[in-house]
Amino acid sequence: MNEAAGKPAPRPGILDIAAYVPGKSKGPAGVAVRKLSSNETPLGASPAAIEAYRGLADRLELYPDGTAGALREAVAARYGLNADHIVCGAGSDELLSLIAQAFLGPGDEAVFTRHGFLVYEIAIRTNGAAPVVAEEVGHRADVDNILACVTDKTKVVFLANPNNPTGTYIPIEEVRRLHRGLAPETVLVIDAAYAEYVRRNDYEAGIELVSGSQNVIMTRTFSKVFGLAALRLGWAYAPPNIADVLNRIRGPFNVNGPAIAAGVAALGDRAHLEAAVEHNDVWLEKVSVALRDLGLHVTPSVGNFVLVHFPDEDGKRAPDADEFLTARGLILRRMENYHLPNALRMTIGDAEANEAVVAALAEFLEPS
Repeated sequence: MNEAAGKPAPRPGILDIAAYVPGKSKGPAGVAVRKLSSNETPLGASPAAIEAYRGLADRLELYPDGTAGALREAVAARYGLNADHIVCGAGSDELLSLIAQAFLGPGDEAVFTRHGFLVYEIAIRTNGAAPVVAEEVGHRADVDNILACVTDKTKVVFLANPNNPTGTYIPIEEVRRLHRGLAPETVLVIDAAYAEYVRRNDYEAGIELVSGSQNVIMTRTFSKVFGLAALRLGWAYAPPNIADVLNRIRGPFNVNGPAIAAGVAALGDRAHLEAAVEHNDVWLEKVSVALRDLGLHVTPSVGNFVLVHFPDEDGKRAPDADEFLTARGLILRRMENYHLPNALRMTIGDAEANEAVVAALAEFLEPS
């Protein structure tokens, strides 16, 4: 007898999707936890954003502005953009899913890199398209490898720049070369969730490339440096033809009112953003050096996290380190889902948390 008989069945391919598993946030009972598994800022949200959020507490019965007009105007003013070309969403995750919904279907293909954000494959498969993986070189996106994966079936290319979980990036000239190699009908999505953290002269988030093209989208988030992860808030900058498409298929009130208000206020608090970036600049370097001094390999990162590789040695591998750290309330992110089974990703936390992880790993790596 067919066990599926008499039950609703999802579309073909849905059950092939591996559900997204977020970074864990709990440790052993009674142990204080320092969560460094989700790339959250240790400085928290701007006080101005918190105040703006609370200011809507007595108006929760009202629908938000369905166009998120105030937020789009604030983003436009902050980055020198046309507000009509901005689409807001419930995190950049929703926007990535909307892009896939708009441009992918059965028989289509979409390309992303080996260690790219897990949401890309979920969005691709959800819409019946085939995911195509381009190999990275040194845990870094490789334009030649991406272009080698492109066929006449390729409708979307997803590029995380910087990439999560590796922390690596490619210079804007390489992004432009990738764009030149794509057909005008293929959409290039530049996921720049960590752009605010990058301090490299050859890096650009993609704004100018979007402005001069009809097939490039840049997505951004308020979840990282702005500290609004709980509100699920993101935005996309796209040419008018694509912004129109996304606005046609997004939910009519897909961004909630308190999130809009907090986002506007966060954009206005330049001092808080600069403090968050400065903290990361200092501790990203300190943590990377300290971990390398322990003999661990750390992938060079421009984000607010580091990818730490462990020895291929019994008792000293990444799962062993994760168990050791978790027992002490130090929560990092395991990387099996990203095809990196012997690595952990560590978010840059506050000084106490960073130092605690380094000290714990020094103890872990001591000869038995």
